[in-house]
Amino acid sequence: MAKFIPYDYQQNAMIVINFKDQLQPGTFEHAIYYLINNKLDLSIFHSAYSNDAGGRPAYDPAILLSIILFSYSKGITSSREIQWCCETNIIFKALSCDTVPHFTTIASFISGHPEAIAALFEQILLICHEQGLLGNELFAIDGCKMPSNAAKEWSGTFKELEHKRAKLKRLIQHHMSAHQQMDKNQFIDDEKRQRTEQALDTLNKAHDKIDRFLKTASPRKGKGKKSSEVKSNITDNESAKMTTSKGTIQGYNGLAAVDKKHQIIIDAQAFGAGQEHHTLQPITEAIKARYQRLTISKNIYQQGAIVTADTGFANEANMQYLHQEGINGYIPDNQFRSRDPKFADQKHQYGKRPTTTKSTPTKTIIPATEFIFDPVAMRCQCPAGETLNYGGTQIDKCNNRKAFFEGRLLQCRHCDLKQQCMVNPASADHRKGHGRQVSFILAKQRKPTYTDWMRQRIDSDRGKQIYSHRMSVVEPVFANICTNKGLRRFSLRGKTKVQSQWQLYCLIHNIEKLTNYGMLAGTRQ
Repeated sequence: MAKFIPYDYQQNAMIVINFKDQLQPGTFEHAIYYLINNKLDLSIFHSAYSNDAGGRPAYDPAILLSIILFSYSKGITSSREIQWCCETNIIFKALSCDTVPHFTTIASFISGHPEAIAALFEQILLICHEQGLLGNELFAIDGCKMPSNAAKEWSGTFKELEHKRAKLKRLIQHHMSAHQQMDKNQFIDDEKRQRTEQALDTLNKAHDKIDRFLKTASPRKGKGKKSSEVKSNITDNESAKMTTSKGTIQGYNGLAAVDKKHQIIIDAQAFGAGQEHHTLQPITEAIKARYQRLTISKNIYQQGAIVTADTGFANEANMQYLHQEGINGYIPDNQFRSRDPKFADQKHQYGKRPTTTKSTPTKTIIPATEFIFDPVAMRCQCPAGETLNYGGTQIDKCNNRKAFFEGRLLQCRHCDLKQQCMVNPASADHRKGHGRQVSFILAKQRKPTYTDWMRQRIDSDRGKQIYSHRMSVVEPVFANICTNKGLRRFSLRGKTKVQSQWQLYCLIHNIEKLTNYGMLAGTRQ
């Protein structure tokens, strides 16, 4: 007969636990404990408390910050789950000294101290500098687009939201008429009547939500020179619709500037816009101001620090800014790879799998040189003898002044040269299609631009060598935060709170670097 060790659920046991012994040197939780108790100045949080003359004692910011940093490092962002961990997990019990803050206290601490968290980020960065983890030679800037706590279904321009409000009003009237008919019919069951009432209540709430927003908010303007209206969001109007590799999201773009030596994040900001070119100047200026504030350098760019970023940050205004400020920047334009002989044989776009099917040859159409163009009269005649409509002049990205012409749809639809003249001749058979379009450069000579200046820098052997480091510097940082730490969406609303949450994750990344390469690495057993 088998024998087993006896057990008894009714037995009593006394277990003595020393909380500090649970925080083993060399671990991330020990790094949090050491920094908070020996290095960081947490008085920056004290101004939010006004209970010195009376009232209930509050949880110490050191306790709250300890459990929040540790939970975020494990991918736990729910305040309810953090409270549960303080009740059940020994590491959380050790960091909180066996206290269990309520989830509302944890949530309000995360969202209620954006200035203090920004100051805490700088304190961690200064410790990294004192430990020699900053090289200050090359900074790589990039962004990571993530969904926020807002649904993209509530987005739209003011005109689109007005149409949606009118549609909801028509639906409400329809359901009200149906409900009135039910009241007259005594044989309608209560379940169907209840469903109609619930639908009316849902539609009324949605209508009132849109109506309040349209009456209180103003249309959002874009960042460009045209300042055209961009889509607003009723839930979080500071977020924006963004196109990513996984589809369109409603969220924020978390940007980080990373030092090359040990991949320390030196600046972290969140922007409610998908385009990144307008963020270069705020980030570089923030880095310069932070280094001055921390007495690391009066002007880090004059000391030779290099700034790199991908093509999303490239435009003429940014190139001019880098040139005038004397910043040693390397930012390629979107034609950078096409000029590089190493990518001459590349047949697919970066990030997309090459197709295994045979590629069809590009169709050769009648070039614009076969059209008769009169620059004085601004007149263009196609090879079939038809006069094209003049579409005005525009300045392209290379500062070329071009004249645009387009054939009338009826002309191209019945033209004998349609198959040779148009890339997609079938489009001429539809009402919404376009005729043949051509453009001509008006000025043969143009002045050099700042984009030309950057193109010469990035195409040089030194420029290619410097830019080749960008991906290996910044991309592993996003992989650590988004994959290892589990940050896949922002749980807060509003740019200030989202940026605070983003900075929390970035300073956790920096604390890990201190643990592995800084002063805490020597305490590892």
